[in-house]
Amino acid sequence: MPSHDVMPNMELYQPVQVEDALAIADRLAERGWLVGGGQDTYGWLKDRAKSADALIDLSAIEALRGIREVGDGIEIGALTTLTEVANSDLVKNGFSLLSDAASVVASPQIRNIGTLGGNVSQDVRCWYYRRGLSCYRAGGNLCYADTPQGMNREHALFDQSRCVAAGASDTAPALVALDATMVIQNLNGEREVSAEDFFVGPANDIENTTIMRPGDILTAVRIPGTWKNATFYWEKVADRNVWDFSLVNIAAAFRVSGGTIEDSRMVAGAVQTTPRRLSSIENAIRGQSKNEQTGESVKAMASEGARVLAHNGFKVPLLQNLVKRAISA
Repeated sequence: MPSHDVMPNMELYQPVQVEDALAIADRLAERGWLVGGGQDTYGWLKDRAKSADALIDLSAIEALRGIREVGDGIEIGALTTLTEVANSDLVKNGFSLLSDAASVVASPQIRNIGTLGGNVSQDVRCWYYRRGLSCYRAGGNLCYADTPQGMNREHALFDQSRCVAAGASDTAPALVALDATMVIQNLNGEREVSAEDFFVGPANDIENTTIMRPGDILTAVRIPGTWKNATFYWEKVADRNVWDFSLVNIAAAFRVSGGTIEDSRMVAGAVQTTPRRLSSIENAIRGQSKNEQTGESVKAMASEGARVLAHNGFKVPLLQNLVKRAISA
C-alpha cells in the first residue's frame, strides 16, 4: 500500500515564459495541473483525493507577477501574492476593499506564498469531497453533506444543485463587487471574463468552480476605475481570526452623495459555491440614506430563497446582520 506521507510520482514542468506555459498546458490538457503558490494543490495530491500526471509550476514566470496602473484602474498579475495585494499602495489607495479581503485570508505565512490567482481558483472545502468520497462533485451520485446525518455547518444556503459546498475564496466577493475582469489565456489568444461570470455554480457545472478549462491559464485580474475611491465595507466572520475560512463574508462598495446611496455593489461569500451578488438589495437602497434604518429595512432580503441545512441555519441571521452593518457603517 503506498504511503500518504510522500507525494505521488509525476512529471514537473517549470516554464519561465507565458508562451511556454500555454504550450505545455495545451499539450498536457487534463493530464496537467497548474500550480501557483500550491497551497491548495499539494493537499489534494498528498491526500490522494485527486491526482495528476504532471505539475506545471508557474511560479518562475515573472510576467505573471506585479500590480500596475492601467488607465484609471489597475492590473494584478495572477501570481501576485496575497501579502503583496494586501500591502500595495495602489490597491489600498483606490480599491481598499480588495486589500482588506486579501489581508485576512488564512494566515500570514500562507498569504506570503498564496497567490491571488490561486485564491480565486481554489476548489470548495467540503470535507466529504476533500476526503475523496464519491460525492456528486467527485462523479458519484450522493451529496454526503446534504443528508440528515451530514455535517454541514459551513455549507451553502443557496444554489444547492446536488452539491451544497460553499466557496472558500475571500478575495472573490471583493473582485465581483469591484466589477473586476479576469484575463484568461490559451493557445487561441486572450479573453476577458467578468469576475461575476468567472465563477460557476453546481447547477451549471458540478465538477468545476470556475469557467477555466484544460489549456487555460489565468494570467491577470483587471479592476476598472468604476468603483475607485468608493465607500467600501468588508467583513469576514470565521471561527478564528486566523487560518479559518469564512462562515459568511460581505464585500460592499457604495457611491454616496450627501448621505444618499446613488449606487452600490453588495456581494456575499461562503453562502453558495460562487460569490452571491445581492442585486435586490442594491436596487432597494438606491436613493436611500446610508444609515442603520435603511440597513434594518432591507436586511431580510439577503436571505430570500435560502434553504437551511441541518446545521447551518445560523448563517441566515449572520448574513442579514452583515448586510445591515455594511449599509450602516
